[in-house]
Amino acid sequence: MKSSAERRALSRQARDAFPPMGIYLMRDTVTGQVLVASSPNVPGAINRAVFELRRGAHANKVLQAAWDQGGPERVTFETVELLKERDTPDFDYGAELRMLEQLYREELA
Repeated sequence: MKSSAERRALSRQARDAFPPMGIYLMRDTVTGQVLVASSPNVPGAINRAVFELRRGAHANKVLQAAWDQGGPERVTFETVELLKERDTPDFDYGAELRMLEQLYREELA
């Protein structure tokens, strides 16, 4: 069992860790349709998308229909790129995510 000081240190370390921001894909395995998205928290965004799909409430109706027809085997999620932490404190991660998302959309179009 960890002491309270060790638990606090682990909690502080997790809080201060660089978040897993990046680009991910949602793919219909039957049609091959790919949706590109970006997020400052990729695992959280994927979890939310799966939750919405399970509830039948995803904003993308085509993706929702694919899920409804084939379930989780039909729609896959893939993290394609995660940003690295920069030394520059004022680096614009949001602009970087938007640019990368656009590049992936053009590449996969």
